[in-house]
Formats: sequence, C-alpha cells, structure tokens
Amino acid sequence: MKHNIAVFPGSFDPFTIGHESLVLRALSIFDRIIISIGYNSEKKGFFPLEKRIEWIENVFRDEPAVEVAWFSGLTVDFCREKKASFILRGLRTAADFEFERAIAQVNKAMSENIESVFLLTRPDHTFINSTIVRDIIRNGGDASRFVPEGVRINDV
Repeated sequence: MKHNIAVFPGSFDPFTIGHESLVLRALSIFDRIIISIGYNSEKKGFFPLEKRIEWIENVFRDEPAVEVAWFSGLTVDFCREKKASFILRGLRTAADFEFERAIAQVNKAMSENIESVFLLTRPDHTFINSTIVRDIIRNGGDASRFVPEGVRINDV
C-alpha cells in the first residue's frame, strides 16, 4: 500500500491561519503531512525554532496525520529521508507562483520522484503572510487574528 506523504516546508515564523488552512485542506489529499521548519544556523528567526515547533504541534495536537519537524539543507533530501513523494506549497499571488515554479523545477531536476503540489490560499487569507504578522508584532499591534489559536505569540 502506497502512502501519500507530503512535506510542507517553510520558516513558519510565525505559523499563520493561512498555513493552518492549507494544511487542513491538504489532509483530504495526503495520508500524512510533515510540516517542516527549515533551519539555517546562520539566520536568526524572529521566534525561536523550539517555540515554532511547539506552536504548530499545539495547533495540530488532535490531528494524527500531521507531524512537525525541522530540517537543514535541501528540501528534497529531507523528503527522501522522510519517504515523502510530495512537496506542498501554498500560492497567494502570481508572484508566489513564479517564485514557487522556479523552486519546483529545480527540485524536480534534483529528484525526479518528488512532485510539487500547489494549493491556492483562501481568498480571505491572500494578504496574510509571516512577514506582515511579524511587522504587526514588532510594532506593538495585535496579530492574534492572523495566527491559529494554538500560536501564542504573546508568550515569547
């Protein structure tokens, strides 16, 4: 029996309601989704890696088909390690498509057996991204409406 495992890579700094929506919708397509936080030791995230993992695990604590992990290096190498055949990505805008298409083509050249799958974000989430959420927080605003209930950005 073949299992459809997808890796959903990103920095998730922080994880937003757009990310959550994408994962919940993708659960109807994949048997398992591994939300994978890319870690680069040379870059300092806004929120600590451990906190991002904790938040995402909290958001999906009742969903056994969702796993949270972190990785460094190439996404396709992480997919091979996890026996995932798919990379899940969300598209908000045409600019996202162009950026993601280029990455998907490079990933395909590096690993013929891994497919990139794109889902469009919900229209009401199109404007939400982690950069905007960080800017709201950095400037003392209330970003709670843009992150899932399990993400407690004020705890940091």
